[in-house]
Amino acid sequence: MYASGPPGGPLLVGAVRPEQGAQRWGSFVPETATPHPFAQIQCLFTRLPRTRDERNWVRLRVMCGIVGYAGARPALGIVLDGLRRLEYRGYDSAGVAVVCEDELLTEKKAGKLANLEKVLAERAAVDPEGCAASPIGIGDGTTGIGHTRWATHGGPTDRNAHPHLAPDGRVAVIHNGIIENFAKLRTELEDAGVQFSSDTDTECAAHLLSAALADLRAAGEPDGPGLLAAAMRAVCQRLEGAFTLLAVDAAVPGAVVGARRNSPLVVGRGDGENYLASDVAAFIEHTRDAIELGQDQIVLITPDAVEITDFAGRPATGKDFHVDWDSSAAEKGGYDWFMLKEIEEQPQAVADTLLGRLTESGEIMLDEVRLSDQDLRDVDKIFIVACGTAYHSGLVAKYAIEHWTRIPCEVELASEFRYRDPVLDRSTLIVVISQSGETMDTLMALRHAKEQKARVLAICNTNGSTIPRESDAVLYTHGGPEIAVASTKAFLTQLVACYLIGLHLAQVRGIKFADEVAAVVDQLHQMPAKLRELLDRIEPVRELAREIRSEPTVLFIGRHVGYPVALEGALKLKELAYMHAEGFAAGELKHGPIALIDQGTPVICIVPSPVGRGMLHDKVVSNIQEVRARGARTIVIAEEGDEAVVRYADHLIRVPRTPTLLAPLVTTVPLQVLAAEIAAARGHDVDQPRNLAKSVTVE
Repeated sequence: MYASGPPGGPLLVGAVRPEQGAQRWGSFVPETATPHPFAQIQCLFTRLPRTRDERNWVRLRVMCGIVGYAGARPALGIVLDGLRRLEYRGYDSAGVAVVCEDELLTEKKAGKLANLEKVLAERAAVDPEGCAASPIGIGDGTTGIGHTRWATHGGPTDRNAHPHLAPDGRVAVIHNGIIENFAKLRTELEDAGVQFSSDTDTECAAHLLSAALADLRAAGEPDGPGLLAAAMRAVCQRLEGAFTLLAVDAAVPGAVVGARRNSPLVVGRGDGENYLASDVAAFIEHTRDAIELGQDQIVLITPDAVEITDFAGRPATGKDFHVDWDSSAAEKGGYDWFMLKEIEEQPQAVADTLLGRLTESGEIMLDEVRLSDQDLRDVDKIFIVACGTAYHSGLVAKYAIEHWTRIPCEVELASEFRYRDPVLDRSTLIVVISQSGETMDTLMALRHAKEQKARVLAICNTNGSTIPRESDAVLYTHGGPEIAVASTKAFLTQLVACYLIGLHLAQVRGIKFADEVAAVVDQLHQMPAKLRELLDRIEPVRELAREIRSEPTVLFIGRHVGYPVALEGALKLKELAYMHAEGFAAGELKHGPIALIDQGTPVICIVPSPVGRGMLHDKVVSNIQEVRARGARTIVIAEEGDEAVVRYADHLIRVPRTPTLLAPLVTTVPLQVLAAEIAAARGHDVDQPRNLAKSVTVE
């Protein structure tokens, strides 16, 4: 166990020996200590009671965070620290399991990770003297796993939290994903007399793993890490769906086994210690050397080794990579929320996305391009496929790509794409956008496109993730980690990436020459300074947020590239402030949405530059007058020097002058700040809004 009180102070914990059910107590003083949310941890670990409640299958999307550690250091603090860094992946419950000698010690609690930490402290406080007097120290446990959950099967309760235990309490399993055939497996297990203590699909895996271990031992297989891996292979051959599993066995201290199918799992390689996690953020403080596992692979980590096989037991390899950002990138850095920090990081994120993209000869450079220039010349239609905020970046990109390339471009929701049977062929280019590279709807759309022989180009922020690996080409945004659930810098860097793809296509096809491309790229290179200028004078937006925080409805309107910005602004307000917000194409107001306007209804209007597109600008100004005449409170976002909007704006937010196609890079930022500030004013968790999670890794 690894968690500290005051420097040099004792860590007091307890345990249950599963086969006896007797409480045991222990203490130790760690050689080094990681600061913890509470000054001194004194904790009693117990197994939760195994009662059976009525089944209540709750189908949600799962984005769980998982961590495993095998090494020489106390495991618990390392696991808890990793879970804190992964809490964005899911936060309706949390739990840990630590192997100490031949004991398995677990605790879990519904709610955020802080609830688990509080329970550990409260349980220890029951009998601190007895805890201190124990001859057994859980601090000696150097193997552990941990989990933060976002529910799929079974509500967010203590008993449905992970880890889940085998009947004898000696095997613990944590899981990210959905086991699609769990109902059939559960029925089989119940018919065989197995008693379940939760409503989750994960518990099926725990029981199956325990049975597989028993069968192998009965067949004379010796105990050891290899036995645990063999049992996991047997289990995975029975599971259907998308899953990542981690497991520990009290009889096999020093080993953690993992399995991956259609769900993220990475290995961290250390010196005398190794890690497993759903994201490198969990172990970046300890190592930057990582391995991305492939599909249908089993990984066994011990302090000194990493062994990878496929589900059939054949030796396999993962993809080695080095993480080039440090642990401080995943910390708030003095800001109240990660989201505010990430908004402030956008000038640098945009600069990083552009870095090195233009050669001395004026050519656009894309990462890992496996498409020839002739392949790109053969493209006769483009589909941009994405979800949520990434979808909105695609809607903006459509205007730029069609304008620069003259290739028809459509934008599709990934969750709908493959179900409408789109017409695809070898001349179709699919551009998939995913910050995490693991968005399951987008991944499934990618695979459908590949089956139809379409070429796929990915825009992604996460090196080594599944979507770039399965694509024909990839453009990494290099935006750095984004911890807050609501995307900010991901949106801007995805826009920049889309612009670069459009310019690259235009250049390869001979539509734009090198000097023309360089001119647009030069305009893009000016964006970090413009964003910095905008953020330095954002205070009026914060004041506006406090004024409209109690409004029942906020509407957003825009035309051309301003329409997707309106959609994105409305989405941010919905997900963060839990307010009714809608985005509309301004020209559609008279076809229905204008009926929503009451006296004082805030309407946020995204105004295009009057330079070069005067008719478009005039149309939006007319729409502002239209809503104002119905009593709307007009909040106008317009570029510096646009005086035509002044008389019609109750609130005027100025942004730097920017060419129309690039304008969403600046007009979106005030909407991000507005949503975050309204959410904070309403008392909401800005970084972790209810019912949402960062990385959607199942359909």
